[in-house]
Amino acid sequence: MGTEAGNISQKVTAADIRAMKGRAKIPSLTAYDYPLAKLLDEAGIPLLLVGDSLGMVVLGHPDTTLVTMADMEHHVSAVARAKPRALVVADLPYRSYQTPEMALQNARRLVAAGAEAIKAEGGRAMHGQVRAIVGAGIPFLGHLGMLPQNVREEGGYRIKGRKDEEKQALLEDARALVEAGAFAVVLELVTPPVAAEITKSIEIPTIGIGSGPDCDGQILVTPDLIGTFPWFTPRFVKPRLNAAEQMREAVRSWKESL
Repeated sequence: MGTEAGNISQKVTAADIRAMKGRAKIPSLTAYDYPLAKLLDEAGIPLLLVGDSLGMVVLGHPDTTLVTMADMEHHVSAVARAKPRALVVADLPYRSYQTPEMALQNARRLVAAGAEAIKAEGGRAMHGQVRAIVGAGIPFLGHLGMLPQNVREEGGYRIKGRKDEEKQALLEDARALVEAGAFAVVLELVTPPVAAEITKSIEIPTIGIGSGPDCDGQILVTPDLIGTFPWFTPRFVKPRLNAAEQMREAVRSWKESL
């Protein structure tokens, strides 16, 4: 696959991502449109997530719960048109996977739009949904820890794993996802010691976001990384570029040259 050198030489599959556990870190980023997918793919990112974070950083919603299946299909199609070598994963949006039948139906819609794998939030409660999706031949990426689609019920974005019962629940949820057939699992805002323990205890890769350095990979919302959404940056992100200010300056310079 050639991802260790930062260069993808052939099409990446879910099996390739799973096989990277213990061999190489898995750098993953979000993509929402054709040019961003092209740029990230050219930079050698092996996993691109068309995340429902687009609700906030693209569509201007306050959280992810207002993202629809139509929104996801639209953005998945745009990313897929870039024909990236990276694996294209798509989020199932809020309330689109409440039953195994609904989960499979909507997973198939995203695959038809161009997704090559599906992600959804939850652990043991998602067992039937994951089995249905994987059983239909669609790779599944899990998501545990802080679940953004639950933000309204929980009253905010809360770090998980601080209490022993949370730690045990996360470990059981991770094992349930492995048993159901997930090829990897995202750990969001999990305390680093618990994220490290989960990583050691399961045979599929963990991909962390705000969960410390010991996961098998890391994922970020790309606008957070490159500074194109400067109005809010999570505390755990260190932007590598201030693209928003560079864009403002380019526009000012052009305007003044007229």
